[in-house]
Formats: sequence, structure tokens, C-alpha cells
Amino acid sequence: MCVNDWLRVIAGAFVLASVALGYWVNPWFFAFTAFVGLNLLQSGFSKWCPMISLLKKMHVPE
Repeated sequence: MCVNDWLRVIAGAFVLASVALGYWVNPWFFAFTAFVGLNLLQSGFSKWCPMISLLKKMHVPE
């Protein structure tokens, strides 16, 4: 899997986990869902994503 595939998997897992935690544990976990969404939005405009930088440092193939 390449960097973009991993990014989608990680973002999807973060969103699903934070929605589940927000529903069953504490509604403040929905703030993490918003953080992930805002990060994806800004990366669409700036073409820079912190998770992609981290994945590249972990030598995930592009």
C-alpha cells in the first residue's frame, strides 16, 4: 500500500473510532472527529498533511 492508501485507512479509522467513542463514552470525542475533518480540509488546500509526513518518515512507499 502506498502513502495515500494508508492516509485514507488511518483517517477513516480515526473518524469511526472517535464517532463510536463520542456516542458511547463522552460527546467530547466528537471534537477529535472535527479535528480530523479540518485537517483533511486544510490539506486539500495547502497540499501538506502531517500524517503523510509521518508516513514518509516511516518509509512507507509513495
